[in-house]
Amino acid sequence: MELKSFLFSLIVIYVSARLLGELAVRIGQSSVLGELLAGVLVGPSLLGLVHSTETLTLLGEIGVMLLLFEVGLESDLQSFLRVGPSAAVVALIGVAVPFALGYGVAAMLHVTTVQAIFVGATLTATSVAISARVLSDLGRLQSHEGNIILGAAVLDDILGLVILSVMVGLAESGTISWLAIAQTAGLAILFLSAAVVFGHRYARLFSKLVNRLNTRGALVITAFTFALLLGYVAEAVRVAPLVGAFAAGLILARTEHQGLIEERLQPITDVFVPIFFVLVGVAVDLSHLNPFHSQNHSILLLAGGLTLVAIVGKLVSGWGVLDRAVNRWVVGVGMVPRGEVGLIFAGIGLGAHIITEAQYGAILVVIAVTTFLTPVFLKRLLEDRKRG
Repeated sequence: MELKSFLFSLIVIYVSARLLGELAVRIGQSSVLGELLAGVLVGPSLLGLVHSTETLTLLGEIGVMLLLFEVGLESDLQSFLRVGPSAAVVALIGVAVPFALGYGVAAMLHVTTVQAIFVGATLTATSVAISARVLSDLGRLQSHEGNIILGAAVLDDILGLVILSVMVGLAESGTISWLAIAQTAGLAILFLSAAVVFGHRYARLFSKLVNRLNTRGALVITAFTFALLLGYVAEAVRVAPLVGAFAAGLILARTEHQGLIEERLQPITDVFVPIFFVLVGVAVDLSHLNPFHSQNHSILLLAGGLTLVAIVGKLVSGWGVLDRAVNRWVVGVGMVPRGEVGLIFAGIGLGAHIITEAQYGAILVVIAVTTFLTPVFLKRLLEDRKRG
């Protein structure tokens, strides 16, 4: 990618994200909704000013890692552990129900068994980035509902990675490697478990290191590098780098520098995160929604059915909350968006020739609709509860 084109894309991304983000806030919505709509506007479907490139995608992935790192920093570990049972039940329901319903819809539309299983698998994961951003904008990230959503979303991603490893293994070899499944699940759980242990016992070592550094930016660079390091290690062992970044945040949340890291990291996060949300919007191809093209009818039918079960399947998961004082609708809605995780699943499925381009388009519609709807309804529910 030429520097001129790269700079132009960044300018368009930032200007459109800020303008529509500001507009969304002024009409009472979360800024993330404006950033998503900005992507649709400047993407190939409408103005065609920005196209998803490898360089921009990598910057967006850094943004998601930083967002999850920030979420980890803001997480109260004790509160996170207290909602563990509820988060686990919500996650299990939020994986099982959408998987079964998605498989059923795809099977009824006469796709192959492997494709139906994969389509069901793409509906299992939850985009923690979308809900976390909305919760953070509303100051509810550390609420009971927020902790349950974040905990369940992380568990969803772990379970989703296990399912994804099954599908990729099946596509590549025609057989399922149970060893690979166990390794994926075990390593993801190990990352979070290690974050809990190290965050309690060894976080002070980070503080000692930083206190000895006198150069400008030592704290934020060290913290940023630590998040990238755990993300790198996670990716190296085939665990989502998001899990590694989130674990890094949980560890540093136990240090004396937690507040200062969070404050100084925000400008960096503000630079990278909008790139990701705009690119999610850029990935939406509105041509798949044109009902006047006969070739789109089957895609629209599949997309409509999957969107319905994708929403219902996650709303049902809210009733897995064990504490009656918690608003189950908030938790259910917070689990709805697929976002970056759904895009990763769909991209891998297309690259491995598990699904067709048409089926990929249908999945993108599901991801787009669930991603766009969540900020609107989650904000409405949280504000209604606050007024009540």
